[in-house]
Amino acid sequence: MKIVILDGYSANPGDLSWKELETMGELVVYDRTAPAETVARAQEADIVLTNKVVLGKKEIDQLPHLKYIGVLATGYNVVDIPAARERGIIVTNVPAYSTESVAQMVFAHLLNVTNRTEHYAQQNRQGRWTQNPDFCYWDFPHMELAGKTFGIVGLGNIGQRVAQIALAFGMKVQALTSKTALPAGIQKVSLDELLSTSDVLSLHCPLTDTTRHLINNDTLRQMKPSAIVINTGRGPLIDDQAVADALAEGRLAAFCADVLTEEPPKADNPLLSQPHAFFTPHIAWASYEARVRLLQVAIGNVRAFLNGQSVNVVS
Repeated sequence: MKIVILDGYSANPGDLSWKELETMGELVVYDRTAPAETVARAQEADIVLTNKVVLGKKEIDQLPHLKYIGVLATGYNVVDIPAARERGIIVTNVPAYSTESVAQMVFAHLLNVTNRTEHYAQQNRQGRWTQNPDFCYWDFPHMELAGKTFGIVGLGNIGQRVAQIALAFGMKVQALTSKTALPAGIQKVSLDELLSTSDVLSLHCPLTDTTRHLINNDTLRQMKPSAIVINTGRGPLIDDQAVADALAEGRLAAFCADVLTEEPPKADNPLLSQPHAFFTPHIAWASYEARVRLLQVAIGNVRAFLNGQSVNVVS
């Protein structure tokens, strides 16, 4: 049984171990795989694990030994599921491993906007406080979260955890969701109401034809100019140019993101030049603890497949 990991570096840059997989077959690990290398590297594989390397119909049709694809993530849009199903190839993912880490990143971004701790830390390393005529100073108005309205698009595992934290801050929480029974403290609202009343809007929905560019010129115009938008979901949930324009024109107070439409972004992405746009490089999922869970579940998925009892199947 040959097992090939096409892009193992992001999940395991060396601080974790693939050794358990070595007991299950001949293991080959690549840190990164370019699209042109995918078929050659997976040619003899029975099992392929991928994070962001695409396994579309073209690739799957050229891999005669392939029986199993394990996605090292929750989202599995990198795999052509119908093509895999047609071949009888099992595809699995790793659900809910990063819930705590992503929720934490949402509030890291939010608190960065409301409190600017890194801004002041950098200034004070350069001596500004030591030269200040008063005992304190501030460059931006501070905002208390208590009493503000926190809007959430999507109430899956992450959305619900984010809601719990927002409630702990004393915020009013409302959500756009298809769920009928909501956890205590969360009010179900329409998209129009969510947009017009939220002081903070956090995106936690899947990327579909309906949600692509959910945040666009029209929806941004419904929002408060003091609002903060946070995207830790999928990059294309927002229209990059529309958000950049809203920031530049003062129609949006801040935009925070861990994901962008194209990753890595091109240097001319209009959002990168906006002073009130704040980015982390798609690392909300990547805490040590979350990656430990990721590998444990991914390896468990392979073991279950080999035992004829596949779990976390998405194909």
